[in-house]
Amino acid sequence: MRANGILLPVSSLPSRYGIGSFSKSAYDFIDFLREAGQRYWQILPLGPTGYGDSPYQSFSTFAGNPYFIDLDELAAQGLLTREECESCDFGDSPAYIDYEKIYLSRFRILRKAFDRSHIQQNPEFQKFCQDQALWLEDYSLYRAVKDSCGGVSWIEWPEDIRLRKQEALADYERKYAEEIEFQKYQQYLFWTQWKKLKNYANANGIQIVGDLPIYVAFDSADSWANTDLFQFDQDLKPIAVAGCPPDGFSATGQLWGNPLYDWDYHRQTGFAWWMKRIAHCFRLYDMVRIDHFRGFDEYYSIPYGEKTAVNGTWKPGPGLTLFETLQREMGDLQIIAEDLGYLTDSVRKLLKDTGYPGMKVLEFAFDSREESDYLPHNYTENCVVYTGTHDNNTVQGWYDELSDHDRSFSARYVNNEDHSRGRIHWDFIRLAMGSVARLCIIPIQDFLGLGREARINMPSTLGDNWKWRLTEGQLTWELAREIRELTRLFGRG
Repeated sequence: MRANGILLPVSSLPSRYGIGSFSKSAYDFIDFLREAGQRYWQILPLGPTGYGDSPYQSFSTFAGNPYFIDLDELAAQGLLTREECESCDFGDSPAYIDYEKIYLSRFRILRKAFDRSHIQQNPEFQKFCQDQALWLEDYSLYRAVKDSCGGVSWIEWPEDIRLRKQEALADYERKYAEEIEFQKYQQYLFWTQWKKLKNYANANGIQIVGDLPIYVAFDSADSWANTDLFQFDQDLKPIAVAGCPPDGFSATGQLWGNPLYDWDYHRQTGFAWWMKRIAHCFRLYDMVRIDHFRGFDEYYSIPYGEKTAVNGTWKPGPGLTLFETLQREMGDLQIIAEDLGYLTDSVRKLLKDTGYPGMKVLEFAFDSREESDYLPHNYTENCVVYTGTHDNNTVQGWYDELSDHDRSFSARYVNNEDHSRGRIHWDFIRLAMGSVARLCIIPIQDFLGLGREARINMPSTLGDNWKWRLTEGQLTWELAREIRELTRLFGRG
């Protein structure tokens, strides 16, 4: 069945408290999706963010981001007052996130709610802690110890707790029992509020598309508590780290720095950790986009300590065996494979063998120097088409920066050779919706015709990413009707 959806990170929702959350604005957006005839809401990873504020460098692959907890809900429960919430400095801009101010304010206000909650007496909280103990115990201790050490990476902690010696674990659990409970409380709030929001979306015919980054951050509870999963030396330092080789976009490649998996160990355990990780994802989401799908076929290994990605080498990943195990254990799952960039024949075969739909991005299509698989006349049904993703410029920003030659090529392709640029975003939206791709996802910025000021992320840069968000009034019922009519026109309603 043909369908349509909208890409919008939770962090980009409007909010009076500096960052999007599971607040009324999230429910209003679901109402907008329903009125616009959409069936999917795609979001970015929901994990707690660390250095650089990237959702792809999270402190945990299982935990949720406390920034998304709705403070108004806590006020309605009598755990906070509206005055307390509004007295916090969450930043001055309604259109951009000030992460430093949120970091300095958000945990203080949540601590007040925790101190008033008597949460230890709540049987639902106790059940949550039992049900999620697999990851919650390690994560809560990790965050408590990390805060006690001034926020430094676990590799810099005192040796006894860094190496997880049993006596040290017991000592730290006793010493920081209250802080550990506070961390669990935040995760309980995240989980209960997200579950309520997701249920509302599903009841309104909207499915949630989540995101599974292939790698975890080195400074995370995952790597500290599960060192056997990774290529670490005897001192628990990475032997090699993840990234991408040099290409036309970067002469030195991309040095991500994530620890690499010890795939031999994962095979020996029947990919047990991966099964738990993916099962957890499908408790949070209805459909999952697996990031950097190529890394399961071959992964790029960069020696630890290198300053660039130039000296890396390709090494074999787990291949089809992982996904065959997943199929046996969990059956058919709704998965999107992020297969963007340079693909080898072996990656294409892996994608075909899994049966997962790959991704097509229109902004990659209009390089007039070569025939492109991203041009819609080359699509098959089993793919998901985007105008752009969170890593791309907006369509309007991209179009404004095209070379004259490529702009002319794209204008001819969409039959807009008079260059009526005020509506150019609609031309590309129509092109995506009209394609044979079974699923079409459009970033909300493209429906609004916004320029590069609304870009979410520019890969391999720090400082100005993950900040953009909607402001009150930008989404109108008139826009919803226009989207709905176009969705129906192309049989995606």
